[in-house]
Amino acid sequence: MIPVLRRLLFAAMCAGLLSGVVAMAAHQLGTVPLLLKAEEYEHATEQKTEQNQAAGHQHAGPVEWAPEEGVERAAYTLAADLLSGIGFALLLAAGIALRGSEVTWREGLCWGLAGFVTFVVAPGLGLPPDIPGNEAGPLLERQLWWVATAAATGGGLALLAFTRRPLYAVLGAAVILLPHLYGAPLPAADAAAATPAELAHRFAVAVTLASFVFWAALGAATGYFYRLFAPRDAEAPSLSPA
Repeated sequence: MIPVLRRLLFAAMCAGLLSGVVAMAAHQLGTVPLLLKAEEYEHATEQKTEQNQAAGHQHAGPVEWAPEEGVERAAYTLAADLLSGIGFALLLAAGIALRGSEVTWREGLCWGLAGFVTFVVAPGLGLPPDIPGNEAGPLLERQLWWVATAAATGGGLALLAFTRRPLYAVLGAAVILLPHLYGAPLPAADAAAATPAELAHRFAVAVTLASFVFWAALGAATGYFYRLFAPRDAEAPSLSPA
């Protein structure tokens, strides 16, 4: 048991660190510039609101903390990507261990793409990546729907991939579709958006592409390191003389 846990932890740590650095690079190139642009619109809207409150002698709400631009923001982004990479790598490595079969980086890549569908594509169909300045539905309802969708998608994919009975395949497809038939929580119809729709669309595409790169690197690296840290076979006994 101990060698299995050691193998799982070492593989997840190495794969998570590697994929976290890859995700950091993808975010810096793709999503961070769009976030900065969206925050300009958000700040402009907040300034107008504060001016209106000052004119009406209303007390402004507390200022939310945000990291400073440059090194501090990049450091927080890197820390978040590394922690996410290690956490998801543990999940993939645990799934591979429970499956009980040896994998290469190619099989690991397939596991990573399944994770991409489970945690990015399926929830994103109902709740696309949200950019600052846009109104969204109630936070708790969105979180519950996201978790339920990811769980249903992961369970449905497992039924489709690891079973051969047609009934289980139909059940898996039904489980995947169920959260989307229920529907994701949406913002109010009259909610105003400070960010242009074109920028929000570009942000959603950039987040999806960055997530694809992250999950592909995570899956391939998890498969590679899981195989690399396999327990060494005991030394073969020497042949007895004829």
